[in-house]
Amino acid sequence: MVSRVSLLLLAVIGCWACRGCLAQIPIPARTDGFVYGGKPLEWGETVVVEAFLDPVCRHSRHAWPELKKAVEHYNSRVSVVLHLFPNSYHSNALIGCRSIHAASKLNRSFVYPLLERFFKYQEGYYDETTYTKSRSTVADEITNNIVVPIIGQANLAAYKTGFNDSQSDQAARISFKNGCARGVPGTPYFFVNGIPLSDSDSPLDFNEWISIFDPLVAKM
Repeated sequence: MVSRVSLLLLAVIGCWACRGCLAQIPIPARTDGFVYGGKPLEWGETVVVEAFLDPVCRHSRHAWPELKKAVEHYNSRVSVVLHLFPNSYHSNALIGCRSIHAASKLNRSFVYPLLERFFKYQEGYYDETTYTKSRSTVADEITNNIVVPIIGQANLAAYKTGFNDSQSDQAARISFKNGCARGVPGTPYFFVNGIPLSDSDSPLDFNEWISIFDPLVAKM
């Protein structure tokens, strides 16, 4: 009898979990993601790489410089769209993603310099490093050590307002849900012209990117 009750409870929980997965993802006012280089994105005119990255993910840190170098090699023929993906198993990922979204509201040119500064100093915000610190302490340290050197002291008050409002939180969560809906298992993860790369959760080096882009660029 006990086992039957347990199975029934598991079935009910499973149904509710599936119902939550099928819920409509909130539709943002503008398409999710940040285009590298500040250029307008024209689908069908360039090879488009969608990169799902986490600012406190070790593998994202290793993957970005190689992709950046390959994209710059092709100039305007390859474009990158960054989707911030706060991995749930990185305690400070949501803070990092919210901070980038908040900074983007001040000026979208802050996005990539801020992402790269996170990569440079991310070891200070790994789970084991901040285990005994409160969330507010970590957020303050990220603001002072990571964000302010990029946005400038004059923008600090506006940044804090943006970080603490619901919009930055919603933007980070939409990015995460967008990735989950598209089958992103973790970071880094990449789509090229809308097609997922198999095993792309392992960083690709410059030559591997070139081998992917060359045949595509040749057909444009």
